[in-house]
Order: sequence, then structure tokens, then C-alpha cells
Amino acid sequence: MNMKIILLISISLFFITCQQQIDKKGDALSSDIVFNPNTANKDTKVKKNALPQMTFDHLDFDFGVIFEGEEVVHKFKFTNTGGAPLVISDVSATCGCTIPTYTREPIAPGKNGYIEVRFDSSGRKGMQHKSVIVLTNTQPNRIELSFIAEIEVNKE
Repeated sequence: MNMKIILLISISLFFITCQQQIDKKGDALSSDIVFNPNTANKDTKVKKNALPQMTFDHLDFDFGVIFEGEEVVHKFKFTNTGGAPLVISDVSATCGCTIPTYTREPIAPGKNGYIEVRFDSSGRKGMQHKSVIVLTNTQPNRIELSFIAEIEVNKE
């Protein structure tokens, strides 16, 4: 009987400790600002414009011709045209040569944000097509942005 009590207390302490470590993580956004109609109470009426919506100026970009070894940067700008705060949970590149940065704080309805991509052409030649995947609290929650560049090798 004592072993069962000790085991129960140990498991309880483990879960309490794990929850405290999760709560201490400072870079995570609070999930209470995210509204997901798929998990909302069935009695809740969901209006289409009550959701965040990410509207970009463009989803692809052409850097044109650049020289091998050159680093180029482009900002994909967007507006939250929905009716709730927009939260970007992750932006990932399909290649290590591309580094994305993005607006980290929630974007209020009507406000703007950005996804910036930095492409390093070192060790590459010819036509390059790269993408970044954006995960948000919009419906659908996955958006793909892409760019191309024609890389010429320096002949010195």
C-alpha cells in the first residue's frame, strides 16, 4: 500500500515539475489569443470575418540575376485582413541557404507584418527555386512563399 502512495506522489510531482518548466518558457506566445473554430464550443456561431486572414502583396519573388556568393534579401509584406489577431507560429525554409525572419508579435486586424528571407548564393549556380513555409492561426494555416534567382559564377 505504501509503495502505491509513493508511486502516486512521484508521478504527481513529475507532472507538476514538467508544467512549471513549460510555463517558464519565455518565447512562446499565449494560446488564449488564438481562436480556432475547429475546437470552439459547438454552440458558438463562427463568423467568417472573425478569423485572422493573411493577405500578401505577392507570394513569389524573382531576384533576377545575381553572382555566386552574393547574399540577397526580400521582405514579403502582408496585412491581417481578418477580424482576429494573427499569430505566426513558425516560418521554416526548405534549404539551409535561406534564413527567414518574421513578425513575432500578434498582428491586429488591419495591421501589417512581414516575412523576410535572406538567401546566400555561396556554392550555388544556375537557376535556384527556394521556398519558405509559414504556419499561422489562419484557415488554412499553412502558406508557401517562394523565390527564384539565376546565379552566375564569377569568372575572374
